[in-house]
Amino acid sequence: MSKLRLGVIGAGAWSVASHLPRLQHHRDTVDFVAVNRRDPEMAESVRARFGFASAHTHYEGVLEANPDIVVVASPVRWHHEQAKAALEAGAHVLVEKPFTLHPEEARDLAATADAADRHLLIALGWHYKDIVIRAKELMDRDGGVGEIEHVSIVMSSTTREALVGRQPSFAADQTAGEIVSGEQVPELTPRPETLTDPAISGGGYAQAQLSHALGLGLWLTGLRGAEVFAMMASPQGTQVEFHDSISVRFTSGAIGSVSGASAHLAVNAGKHYLVVQVIGSEGQLTVDLNRELLTRYRVDEGELTVPLASEAGAYDCAGPIDALVALARGTDAPNNSPGELGVRTVEIIEAAYRSAQSGHLEAVA
Repeated sequence: MSKLRLGVIGAGAWSVASHLPRLQHHRDTVDFVAVNRRDPEMAESVRARFGFASAHTHYEGVLEANPDIVVVASPVRWHHEQAKAALEAGAHVLVEKPFTLHPEEARDLAATADAADRHLLIALGWHYKDIVIRAKELMDRDGGVGEIEHVSIVMSSTTREALVGRQPSFAADQTAGEIVSGEQVPELTPRPETLTDPAISGGGYAQAQLSHALGLGLWLTGLRGAEVFAMMASPQGTQVEFHDSISVRFTSGAIGSVSGASAHLAVNAGKHYLVVQVIGSEGQLTVDLNRELLTRYRVDEGELTVPLASEAGAYDCAGPIDALVALARGTDAPNNSPGELGVRTVEIIEAAYRSAQSGHLEAVA
């Protein structure tokens, strides 16, 4: 097969720290043809650093290069427009999370991908880690935990600095995007407004981080939200929230709680805390990414603890990149973060913001 032509829309700090270094592992099958970044000097710097054939300050220039695969990693405000254009241009597309701002945008992207017969993935890295893949297998095997009754999702991560516009640089040599202390590296430092301006980000912690956690919980369970009540807090007077407390009733009748909290930068060595617990009529599943713990209890079998490697719950975003390349080459690689999952995630997050503003229970749009 000929090499896949790669285009990147929004080659900001996370792309430079994570997506592009991972794509370099596929140099034997991928040609770096076009990259976009709003700042012309930064765009040229990224082009030279990774060997792209061309650099552009507008995303249309990337699509004019006829890419086979496109990574959309711009701020979420532009995801719908840019990912739709890439799909309609014939590319398979990976969209950075959060997927879109509004449910109708998410549904349109999923429908566009289906109509174009293109693969659409979301950059949810945990979904490709062994601990989560095996958790999904346990939910799908032997009846899982029976009829799901309750889902608990608890997450905290080091976002306080980012949500006030003081995001440290990402590390260039780590696919996980670990934080560099001290020196600010322009290519690897997110623009503050990406997370602090609600017109661009759509919100704070729920958009930046609970899009991960909800995506994980909804992928494991297959559930869809019906109505949501949410409270949010901005203790430093920022335009976006630091903390979220969300209650959800799902279309199946199950209920759930989602807790999101902005932790301090150095806590737990910067490692994310994320625990998902699913309780059903026949048992329960616990996935603890912080402690690398995966268990399933069934009434008829007792408790099973899955052995895991050290750091099995540590985050990186290699999996979605590898899946994009494999799927575009026509293999039967799994898409563990499809567009329809993004639809279900965006539905709940958007309803949560409406509820926090109205003070009332809100139906999922």
